[in-house]
Amino acid sequence: MRRSERLIGLTKHLLDRPNQAVSLSEIQGLLEAAKSSLSEDVGFIRQALENLQQGTVQTISGAAGGVRYVPRLSDTERALFSAEMVERLSDPSRMLAGGFVYMSDILGDPLVIDYVGRLFAEAFVTSGVNVVVTVETKGIPLAVATAHYLHCPLAIVRREHRVTDGAVVSVHYVSGSNRRIQSMSISKRAMPDFARALVVDDFMKAGATCKAVVHLLAEFQATVVGTAVFAATAEPLQKLVDDYKALFEVSDLEEGRVPVVRSTMFWETQ
Repeated sequence: MRRSERLIGLTKHLLDRPNQAVSLSEIQGLLEAAKSSLSEDVGFIRQALENLQQGTVQTISGAAGGVRYVPRLSDTERALFSAEMVERLSDPSRMLAGGFVYMSDILGDPLVIDYVGRLFAEAFVTSGVNVVVTVETKGIPLAVATAHYLHCPLAIVRREHRVTDGAVVSVHYVSGSNRRIQSMSISKRAMPDFARALVVDDFMKAGATCKAVVHLLAEFQATVVGTAVFAATAEPLQKLVDDYKALFEVSDLEEGRVPVVRSTMFWETQ
């Protein structure tokens, strides 16, 4: 195999497995190359990715040895994505009764989902996340993308218990939108031991739903490392959850009015 072919194959192998440890022995068998040659290839790929601001390749020490691709978005991609989302969210026809924003088309765009997943993963990659948690249904695509880039499982909180979930843990909470008592549950089998959970959702107003998820996870003695949402309202200023990150902030949510959308995208990684 020529080096150019090997570089393409190795790059694809790493990019398909973000934040996943890959042993050099595995790559050696796949590409039929000596470890010394692969080490040189990894250095070349690392330099190229860093020059393009597309992340880096970390070397994993140890007897087996290995590498891990840690992705990121370039500054140019961030700026273009931010500007496009602000423009799309600023459309007054998106304003719904009750102070909500129609975002189903945006959050159904595969490229948007992918970008959001990469941004959330980049923000929490050093937090030791071993499970991503979301509430059905609109937050699921974002949570799937985030779990992919963090290389960890996804646990879905249900509003109604399904028999296929097996044994579940449930809590009751007061909805922030209609002030009604609601319930949510999560399968016991979905949560890993010693969980370090990242809560992902599409939209936050007061944060009642996310707070209920935090209380639910407390039943598993899980540590919640943070909450990541696509968009949050400017009011109320004080949310019911303290540690959250939102990509966008929306205010003046009244039907027929032009909303004020501000990018609050976190540009620095943790």
